[in-house]
Amino acid sequence: MTKETMNTIPDIIIAIDGYSATGKSTLAKLIAAEFGFTYLDSGAMYRAVTLHAMESGFVKGEAIDADALLADLTKNGLDINFGEGNRAFIGSRCIEKEIRSMEVSSHVSPVAALAFVRAFVDEKLHEWGRRGRVVMDGRDIGTAVFPDAQLKLFVTASDQVRAQRRYDELIEKGQPSSMEDVMKNLKERDYIDSHRETNPLRQAKDAFVLDNSDMNLHEELVWVKGLVMGRFQLFEAI
Repeated sequence: MTKETMNTIPDIIIAIDGYSATGKSTLAKLIAAEFGFTYLDSGAMYRAVTLHAMESGFVKGEAIDADALLADLTKNGLDINFGEGNRAFIGSRCIEKEIRSMEVSSHVSPVAALAFVRAFVDEKLHEWGRRGRVVMDGRDIGTAVFPDAQLKLFVTASDQVRAQRRYDELIEKGQPSSMEDVMKNLKERDYIDSHRETNPLRQAKDAFVLDNSDMNLHEELVWVKGLVMGRFQLFEAI
């Protein structure tokens, strides 16, 4: 996309929601780079809170000491920020590898389902979102965090495709796991995300659905560019 076209795109918020392992974050990063927007990874923020809770002893097995976590966040906060390459940090410590582990993945949905955790993350997201020209992905961005976002996408893919993507990602990062465990984790997260009491995962009524089961990233980006350019009456060969 030319610099002139990038500059004519309004200062909008693009909200991308959908199931885990659909490639939402990868697509959001590509869109941000293509349009000159800022990318915000809400999922990384929930994973950062989860990692902090685990390391602080607030998560023991399947149990979460919600009262202790609430007291800790209320008193101390949590300095989650993003550095070069959109890597997640807590303070000056890079936590990108830790938050992508299966151990964190197995606990992030129940931690993220806590209302006060969602409020904590939402407050930080709103601070960034007020600037406009942002792309944000997660589970409830278009329905709860930014219900007035000017463009909403809901990304989905088949269970088998999602499991294979997550499995390949873990292998690439040197975190081997069985396909059975990956599929089990995805289904558990799908259920928790879709049935939690606070802001469950659902498709916004005005969201455009992108099923990328049989698409590569280039095809996804072309689809989104066509959508943006058509919606805001921009004209450029893609």
